[in-house]
Amino acid sequence: MLRNDDRGSVTAEFAVVVPAAVLVVLLAVAALAAAGTQIRLEHAAAQAARLVARGEDEARAREMVAGAAGGASLTVRVHGDLTCAEVAAEHGIPLPLPPLRVESCALSGGR
Repeated sequence: MLRNDDRGSVTAEFAVVVPAAVLVVLLAVAALAAAGTQIRLEHAAAQAARLVARGEDEARAREMVAGAAGGASLTVRVHGDLTCAEVAAEHGIPLPLPPLRVESCALSGGR
């Protein structure tokens, strides 16, 4: 039984708990989206490294990276026999976190 001085306590508790629960759900969804972006970046970096190592045009690799993860940037470096592609993109989580970065290398001249 509720006493007269307990009236409104359920409403107050509900008003405190609901925003916190919604925030947790939104952050979980954003983290899953960032994980999906990370996987797409890993595949894009590996493919870009293979394309450039085979002698394909770097512009084609940039187009492929942009298609895999919109807004991603590509940096290509050659280290001896290795061609390395670094792909970076924003994670989309509204927190001050560093961007997602992935690097993949392929043997130059491979067919």
